[in-house]
Amino acid sequence: MGVRLRTTLAATAVVAAALALAAVALFSALHTSLTDSANALAAQDADHKAAVLLTKGLGAGGKVSGGGATALPPDPGLPGDLVGPPPGAPPGEGGGLVVISRSVDTGSGRVTVMGTASLAPARAAMRTLTAVLVPGIPALLALVAWLTWLAVGRALRPVSAIRAKVADITARDLHERVPEPASRDEVGALARTVNATLDRLQTAVGAHRQFVADAAHELRSPMAVLRTRLELARPVERRLAADALDDVQRLQTLTADLLLLARLDAREPIRTRETDLAQIVAEEAARARPRTDVQVALRLTPDLLVDGSPDQLRRLVANLVDNAVRHAAGSVTVALTHEAGSGQARLDVTDDGPGIPPEHQATVFDRFTRLDHARTRDTGGSGLGLSIARDIALAHRATLQVVPGPAPGARLRAVFPLRTAARC
Repeated sequence: MGVRLRTTLAATAVVAAALALAAVALFSALHTSLTDSANALAAQDADHKAAVLLTKGLGAGGKVSGGGATALPPDPGLPGDLVGPPPGAPPGEGGGLVVISRSVDTGSGRVTVMGTASLAPARAAMRTLTAVLVPGIPALLALVAWLTWLAVGRALRPVSAIRAKVADITARDLHERVPEPASRDEVGALARTVNATLDRLQTAVGAHRQFVADAAHELRSPMAVLRTRLELARPVERRLAADALDDVQRLQTLTADLLLLARLDAREPIRTRETDLAQIVAEEAARARPRTDVQVALRLTPDLLVDGSPDQLRRLVANLVDNAVRHAAGSVTVALTHEAGSGQARLDVTDDGPGIPPEHQATVFDRFTRLDHARTRDTGGSGLGLSIARDIALAHRATLQVVPGPAPGARLRAVFPLRTAARC
């Protein structure tokens, strides 16, 4: 159960216990008070009757002695002035009347008078109290539960907002902050603590990204100088230099990839403009690649315009095609189509290689991730190509994922939103 429900049940249970104890105490106190009042009225009535006897002279030289109290059932046949005790009537309470006896010594002998008081008012008061409490206590408990539910919900509303915001924050949204309530209570302290934690996390991640960007930038110049020197090597050293140039080329590619990832992680604004996606796909698919034994087939729908950075879109397409060529057995198909009615362009890159196992279809986009079968055939990939392609797609409000394709083989699909004008 949630905190709101538990708090409501606990508050209702406590109030119910308190009301039950109060009702029992009230019944007991009221019953005792009404009984004492009836006894007092009966005694007063008996004393009055005894005084009347003495006043009329029946009790000349006589005296009045007290008697016990008894309760009798209502009997309209009893006389109003002098009554005798009912035969075998036990003292105490338990009928419609409370009876108090008094013995009066008169010249004619001892006379017993009885004072009576009706229990009807007391019983009516008890019935009235019962009629009020029986429906009143459940209604009061329902009111307490409702008010507690509303109060706790209002108190927890900022917590729900904090939870929802934290759930939406990712490594790309560390600049976001949770809402801070105006109240200076524990919830406000929680929000401020979470925001302070996000500040420290953003600072740490920002420093890491800046380090990667600076390192990649600083490596570019030495790599360029080293490459130039190797290209100018003497003829006798040309073979050794060729091997070194390959390694330098890989280092330059890795450095450029790290620098691009740092920029993408920093979410730098993209300079977008109207771009012909079909033209970019055609140019990148037709570019020569190291594996000349792989045939690249192209199927395009022309004039598909998107808003984006031509350089980054070109890099996305190149990475997808390079990845497919690297793992293909002999053919790669690049298809760009228009999804009718959706206002989207769909790019499918399909190869006839070993494919991507289902358990790796999500992790294949992680950085420096390469499948085992790809390691033995890798011709220079760093494991960053698909990660860069996914980040570029996200920056262009597009999606990139592995979708079912031919077996064996793999199919990667990128879906781009078209320009508004292009949809009309």
